[in-house]
Amino acid sequence: MQLLSLDESYLKRKGAYLTAAEIAGQPDLWNAIEHLFFEYRDDVQAFLSRAYKEVDNIIFTGAGTSAFIGLSLEGPFFRNTKIQSRAIATTNIVSHPQDYFNTEQTSLIISFARSGNSPESNAALKLADAFSKKCFHLIITCDENGSLAQYETSNPKYVFVLPEKANDKSLAMTGSYSGMLLTGLMMAYINHPSIIKDQVQLLIKAAWHILSGALVTLQKTAAKDFRRAMFLGSGNLFGTATEAALKLQELTDGKIICKEDSYLGLRHGPKAVIDEQTLVVYFFSNNDYVKQYEYDLAGAMKTGNNALYELAVSEKKENIVEVNAQINFDDGQECIEEDFLPVCAIVPAQLLAFYKSLAVGLSPDNPSVNGAISRVVQGVIIYPFEASMTI
Repeated sequence: MQLLSLDESYLKRKGAYLTAAEIAGQPDLWNAIEHLFFEYRDDVQAFLSRAYKEVDNIIFTGAGTSAFIGLSLEGPFFRNTKIQSRAIATTNIVSHPQDYFNTEQTSLIISFARSGNSPESNAALKLADAFSKKCFHLIITCDENGSLAQYETSNPKYVFVLPEKANDKSLAMTGSYSGMLLTGLMMAYINHPSIIKDQVQLLIKAAWHILSGALVTLQKTAAKDFRRAMFLGSGNLFGTATEAALKLQELTDGKIICKEDSYLGLRHGPKAVIDEQTLVVYFFSNNDYVKQYEYDLAGAMKTGNNALYELAVSEKKENIVEVNAQINFDDGQECIEEDFLPVCAIVPAQLLAFYKSLAVGLSPDNPSVNGAISRVVQGVIIYPFEASMTI
């Protein structure tokens, strides 16, 4: 049996089977999440409707990969609710709670976590409860027994637990990331069930297109001798670029140094890191207005230091830009809504990180040779916060 074009026996020998299965299992996972969402849609809708009547702002939070989910949700929630929406990592909330909460405002805090056992998960919510006028807590997690799912508060709370298969067993988050992201998007579009159903089917189709037709290209890309990688994305695809950078850096145990930026942002200094040892990955929007800026930047990459290799990830084939390779989701007539694009756009990046991990001699299921990174962060001490300690 083969998985991601590799023999199962080889994957198990290399410590790569779990990650391969979790990446390849995402289309089935998304289908299961959609069914679960509609089973509980009325309850979620009632909770959100109550929250939207009271809250001044929406905060998406989590740590690491879970924090990046919010970067792809700020726009969809703001446009659908007209309520100010921000992604703020728990790691920022814990150190500077008064920068984000005050007794004059009520917040809807949407928390994301695979296990929910990271030290900052509960600490951030406790601080939010302490510093806010009131909080509504919507917790989206992959582990019903995790400490986040068990969080106790006197404020309104709703916990949405994804199917068990979303709780990745490998070190790097793959299905858990895309699954929680999809759940967040469905909640942003909760009043538009037909859009949700149509989009999920298009996402599943796109993922199968990648998993069946892009593996050779991604294996060849991973085989290139790059030491750095730059991932670019606009709007909600900036969240994809951020997660893609972390995924490659994690699965190569830091052997590949990765950065992310927006297309316009890259011009303001970060372009200097690109050299002949750099892989550049473009996540292209399917929004024609946005693509004008993206095409301009891609063209400008031909001036200055040249990258070793340029890879484009887009829904349809991009004929305007000159790159070394392209990964496309579909060449059909139907288009994925821009808001939902990040769910499938991350799959090629996950595959690239997986293949590169193997290429540099690591085990993707647990690539950290010296234990610098772990599935659940350890050793973080949560200190009591006293208002008198602020400057």
